[in-house]
Amino acid sequence: MDYKIRNLLKAARDREKSLLRLLRALVELESPTAENAAEKAALDRCLDFAAEAAARFGATIRRHRCRVLEARFSAGPAHRGEKPILLLGHLDTVWPLGTLAQLPFKIEKGRAWGPGVLDMKAGVAMALTALDLLRAEGLPHRPVILLLTGDEETGSSASRELLEKTALRCEAVYVLEPAQGSDGAYKTARKGIGNYRVHVTGVPAHSGVNFEQGHSAIAELARQVAVIEALTDLKRGVTVNVGTIHGGTRSNVIPAEAWAEVDVRVPRASDFARIDRRMRSLRAHDKACVLKIEGALNRPPMERTRAGVALYRQAAALAGELGIDLAEASTGGGSDGNFTSALGVPTLDGMGAVGEGAHARNESVLLKHLAPRTALLAAMLMPKER
Repeated sequence: MDYKIRNLLKAARDREKSLLRLLRALVELESPTAENAAEKAALDRCLDFAAEAAARFGATIRRHRCRVLEARFSAGPAHRGEKPILLLGHLDTVWPLGTLAQLPFKIEKGRAWGPGVLDMKAGVAMALTALDLLRAEGLPHRPVILLLTGDEETGSSASRELLEKTALRCEAVYVLEPAQGSDGAYKTARKGIGNYRVHVTGVPAHSGVNFEQGHSAIAELARQVAVIEALTDLKRGVTVNVGTIHGGTRSNVIPAEAWAEVDVRVPRASDFARIDRRMRSLRAHDKACVLKIEGALNRPPMERTRAGVALYRQAAALAGELGIDLAEASTGGGSDGNFTSALGVPTLDGMGAVGEGAHARNESVLLKHLAPRTALLAAMLMPKER
């Protein structure tokens, strides 16, 4: 094992308690995606804390109006002029304010538990710890930009422009989302995500007095649901899910309005173009009903590329020196890495914690992986020649 790599692992193990203290502080600062004043204040408190921690570890801090924290870590003289590595993460979670009272942070059974601990506050704590140990050990590293956003869980509409502009100035992007599965695979591909709203306007009527004069928006929507669900093609990895439906007012009224929300997942951009054409070509079976289709691709696919695979192979080689058998995986979930990869910037995802239960009550991080994965992240920030 390379001397510097061995030192990284020891340094990471020495910092495990401080990493867990940092993780606990982040989890206990509840930070749902900000959609009202209370949530905005909570998210700002978490971003403020992360900014203070990054500044202690030597970063230059900038806060953006779109609730993004930018922390820049300069390199040593030998690497100052190089293009930076972008570490990409988010501090917003899916958990509403007050969740911590029912699901408090705890360390139990070899795991750290709590809302947002896996997705993805552990990844943030690992990144800050990795940068701190490189500085403390006097080890060279590439220039690093850490971007922590506050709206990833709801689509990154406010932060997307900034993260894309930043990524285009960077050599590569490392996404601090959780690793895949219990073995902690890194991710080289993610599906793209599209969202649609299918709205039907019918003709209302009394269901008992003049039933034949009505044209049911719900009945029309039901026909459309069958057509939409049939767009799923599991062999191609394409899924189309009608997730919610709404409509009608009372049981004795032929419904005048009905609508459905549709989730589309595709592994390739060409698949989305085909599904988009099919969605927009939907036509009402009942000519008295009016059909309106709204929606678009929210996140482009993170397709498996040579550049992404090269980053994975670099990580796998370093992981081997640390005693980690690092696998490669793809997933149906999206991340902000979808955006950077689609721009052609080499992107490697899943470089955060190993655990299970993201978005669920059993959300937890496996403690045994924290130090080795933090050391691996630090190694990936060092110059290739080390």
